[in-house]
Amino acid sequence: MLYYLFEYLDQSTDLPGMGVFKYISFRAALAIIFSLLFSFILGRTIIAYLHKKQVGETIRDLGLDGQVQKQGTPTMGGLIILSAILIPTILFAKLLNVYIILMLISTVWLGAIGFLDDYIKVFKKDKKGLAGKFKVLGQIGLGLIVGSVLYFNEHVVVREKAIRSAVTWHHDNTLVDDLQSQEGVLFSTTNIKSTKTTIPFFKNNEFDYATLLGWLGDGYKNLAWLIFIPVVIIIVTAVSNGANITDGIDGLAAGSSGIIGLALAVFAYVSGNTVFANYLNIMYIPNAGELLVFMSAFIGACIGFLWFNAYPAQVFMGDTGSLALGGIIAVFAIAIRKELMIPVICGIFLIENLSVMMQVSYFKYTKKKFGEGRRIFKMSPLHHHYQKLGYHESKIVTRFWIVGIMLAVLSLVTLKLR
Repeated sequence: MLYYLFEYLDQSTDLPGMGVFKYISFRAALAIIFSLLFSFILGRTIIAYLHKKQVGETIRDLGLDGQVQKQGTPTMGGLIILSAILIPTILFAKLLNVYIILMLISTVWLGAIGFLDDYIKVFKKDKKGLAGKFKVLGQIGLGLIVGSVLYFNEHVVVREKAIRSAVTWHHDNTLVDDLQSQEGVLFSTTNIKSTKTTIPFFKNNEFDYATLLGWLGDGYKNLAWLIFIPVVIIIVTAVSNGANITDGIDGLAAGSSGIIGLALAVFAYVSGNTVFANYLNIMYIPNAGELLVFMSAFIGACIGFLWFNAYPAQVFMGDTGSLALGGIIAVFAIAIRKELMIPVICGIFLIENLSVMMQVSYFKYTKKKFGEGRRIFKMSPLHHHYQKLGYHESKIVTRFWIVGIMLAVLSLVTLKLR
């Protein structure tokens, strides 16, 4: 919103400093600062309101240390996160950018599903909340929207690489044209539609979903949506549920999401900048750099929420926050064509998800085979396993953060490690 105001003032007046809003880095800095401020200011207000309305978490006794003391802690704190993301983004981002519109829709969509789930649990006193099938339907619906927009919208484009041969000198000072020695990469000036994405750790690291339909013969590229859209739906659903499962102890989901967001912000900036895309020899995505503003607000919201959610938590995010956080990360990664890096960058979410799947599958298998269910972990998700082993939850959270940071650094290293 303010971008367009300052753009108008810059064009119609001679006031100094009006052009500063053209710079993504400046608006991203404002977004993270305002996001933190909104978190601090709105956080206290929202927590006080939730206390007044007695919107407290109902704790099921699982025999975990310190669990009973959490009874009555306000939930639905995801409203703090959503507000701190949406308001700075609306203020500082280019609202006509297709990627920004998509991220705003994703935030509101999954936030609404999570809010409905929390509302049923808290106000309707139904511990089951929103039926799982309706949650999944909501996630599938968002995946369908995101996949369709990214595939069919004319503004979602990339620019193809054009190899530039380098001129090198022999020891006898004669010039030769060496096609094998690449001085760099140039990009075509033509925007094209493409279903290419990035494969981490490989040199020629671009994969086109359309190639999976090559067996159909001529015109197979026009049917790439048959692969692309289902992949988007699966990723959105999986990562959203992964964040939801990770939200089990104070600060874990918010801190992990903030770390992931920082790495994704770097990817968005370099992918949307021709200079860095050229230097790093990565896919150039026009207009994707604007996503840095959104992700800055996201990071600020996660950090700001941690102020109240760090142990001992004054508020829980509930499904209002956790479903939205995971969905935002998934849609963002897909938009900048880094979705195949999700197993690395979202490793914490992945292992939490896998721990539940392994526990449930093994329990059912052993119950059928031996007549009684057996467990791999003392309890799932994985963070509860470590609680059962006697680790304090603040130590568990800190160590999970450290692992998350290592995975984020590893994902960034893939920019050159291939």
